[in-house]
Amino acid sequence: MWLLNSSIGKKLIMSISGIFLILFLLFHMSMNVTAIFSEEAYNWICAFLGSNWYAVAGTLVLAAGVVIHILYSIMLTLQNRKARGNDRYAVNTRPKNVEWASQNMFVLGLVVIGFMVLHFAQFWYKMMFAELMGHHAVDLGGTMVSTTAGAEFIKYYFSQPLIAVLYLVWYVALWFHLTHGFWSAIQTIGWSNAIWLKRWQVISNILATVICLGFAFVTIVFFLKACL
Repeated sequence: MWLLNSSIGKKLIMSISGIFLILFLLFHMSMNVTAIFSEEAYNWICAFLGSNWYAVAGTLVLAAGVVIHILYSIMLTLQNRKARGNDRYAVNTRPKNVEWASQNMFVLGLVVIGFMVLHFAQFWYKMMFAELMGHHAVDLGGTMVSTTAGAEFIKYYFSQPLIAVLYLVWYVALWFHLTHGFWSAIQTIGWSNAIWLKRWQVISNILATVICLGFAFVTIVFFLKACL
């Protein structure tokens, strides 16, 4: 089947899964920003999602999207390296008009994945997963906290300078990944042309900036609140 075996098919699958993940990031960022204006509203959203069947189903779909995106990015990277052969060992400069992010998408992706593991360990594992295991409260810095009290998790982790800085570094890597990834995915799907390419690149920069600044805003606000 060409969709699974051909280079174009693999790029199409990676692009579609990438756009799906970007839409999730936009939703997740919007949800987190709510915590700045109302911790009660944020906790209500966390409780509404919790370990309900629709939240679990959504999580499984999201996990499938992440796995598919990672697997196909690895396959395409290995395929490109094999096609280049010994040329990949040659010392060369970055071609004109080629973005730095486009040449380092795989490395940026690895950084993003690495911090995703940290994020899952700090939030998802102690919230949804703990609730699925029958626990309605977990230990958070010596205090038992409800698995749906999302604002308490944000306040606890983002009050720690090292954790806050690591997340900010994550957002920078994510920004570079998204600025190239979004318009590239649109181009692969076939929704771009000579006129719209520049427009999609601008939209890509705006979208990446909104998502990453939104996440960063939450991190910085709660860190500053802890310092006051």
